[in-house]
Order: sequence, then C-alpha cells, then structure tokens
Amino acid sequence: MSPPPLDQLPSVREHLEVHQLWADKKLGQHFLLDLNITRKIVRAAGDLTGRVVVEVGPGPGGLTRALLETDVTGVLAIEKDTRVLPLLAEISALDNRLQTLSADALAVDVIAEAQSRFGDGPVHVIANLPYNVGTPMLIAWLKQIQDLEALTLMFQLEVAERIVAEPGQKAYGRLAVLAQAVADCHLAFRLPAQAFTPPPKVDSAVVSLRPKPDGLTLEMLKGLETVTAAAFGQRRKMLRQSLKSVPGPLSGEALCAAAGLPSTARAEEIDIKGFLRLVAAISDQ
Repeated sequence: MSPPPLDQLPSVREHLEVHQLWADKKLGQHFLLDLNITRKIVRAAGDLTGRVVVEVGPGPGGLTRALLETDVTGVLAIEKDTRVLPLLAEISALDNRLQTLSADALAVDVIAEAQSRFGDGPVHVIANLPYNVGTPMLIAWLKQIQDLEALTLMFQLEVAERIVAEPGQKAYGRLAVLAQAVADCHLAFRLPAQAFTPPPKVDSAVVSLRPKPDGLTLEMLKGLETVTAAAFGQRRKMLRQSLKSVPGPLSGEALCAAAGLPSTARAEEIDIKGFLRLVAAISDQ
C-alpha cells in the first residue's frame, strides 16, 4: 500500500524553513507545528466523515494536514496572510480536497462559500483562531450557528473561560450569555503557551460549540446583544440602573418586574433564561 500523499511533504517546521516564513505578530499568529496537537483538536471535533470543514487562519497547514487525515469531504482554508499561500498550494496539489481562499474571514460568509465549493453538506468550522480576531469571529458565527453543524475553536484561555462560564463566576459575562443562548459550549482541553511557535504570553484552550435544537431567531439574538451590552457594560450596578440605557418606554425597574427578576440583582447573577425573559419584555414594550 502506498503512503498517504501528504507524507511526501516535509514536517510543518521544515516546510516553514524551506519557504523562510515565520509567524507575523501583527496578524496575531502563533503556529501549531506539532501534528500530535493538531490531531487532538481534530479528535475533539468528533466524526468528520462526509463533512465540509472551514478552517480560518491555517498558516503553514499543521491543522490542515490533520483534517485531511480524516474522511472529510473537503476543507476550505481561509487565509489572510498571502505569504503562506504557496505552502497551502503544495498541500492541495497532493490532496485536492483542500481549497484555499485568500481573504479576511470576517468579510466572508463561510457557510455559503464552503457550500458553493463542496455542496450542501453539513459545515463544521475548525480553527486555531488568530488572537486578535477570535471574539468578533465567534460573535459573527453565533448569528449563523443554526446553519452550522458545530464550531471547534482555539482561543486564548481567558476567552475560552468566558465562553463556558456560569452565572456567579468571575468570567461570566456577555460572551457566555450570547454563546450559551444558542449553543452547548464545552471546554475540550487546554494548551500551554509553549505548544506554539512563537509562544504567546498566555495559555490557550479549545472550545466546542454545537447549536441548540430550539435556537433563537436573529431578532432575539440581536435583542440579547442589546440587553447584555447594557447589563454587563455597568456590571457593578444593579439591573434597575444598568438597564436604563435600553431603548424603550419601560424603566429598568419595570423591565426587571416584567422579566420576573429582582431589580437589585447584578448582571453576573442572571442566568441565560433570565436574560431571554428580559429580551421578551423589551420586545413586548
């Protein structure tokens, strides 16, 4: 039996050295060069058989190689850094399931782009996200999560902890509410800074997000963005004070009453259902 096509490539580190390319701090890049780690990320994503995967910021292709070791239908790698495109081209020349798009992923409808290339199968986003764009990308994808099978994403540890935090915990805030309102969120595993090249100043973690079956309408999610921005924007204040900035005729006190919440509570004490009742109360104004 002949070896897999990608075995013809040098190691990820050697591939970078051949092309004389290194991480660009301006782009928030920290490369994962160890295939044992990238394979662990892929295992955390679950069975990818027949799936279309979108990878954002593939860099030199360490995670890309691990994805192509599975039975994915295809991988769409979206890369802003044109320097690494020749490396990715060498991978796709050996495995045509990889297609690349040179673009800023924040400006791309990743679901539409992936399905236009590989068909209408389920799409799974799997990425070691650049630190400087991880949070805005996640919030954008949460608005489309009902059209995704899942998100398996690497963040800096602080952001990962904010996504999975529970009410009353220090990390609980707007990001936890927005994410957990539409997805089941799970911190899969942590990675020390030394796993990356160059090492960042903080540790990282992989988070799995799978859409909840009931979901939320886009209108409800936008309402949740509004109410959480007000509540957590002044998180040390009681809700009756912090909700004053929410547009509409009802006072913060009245909104709390309509949602069945104590007006003296603070945002970090309110669970997801409580925030959704606030959104409903605002919609009823």
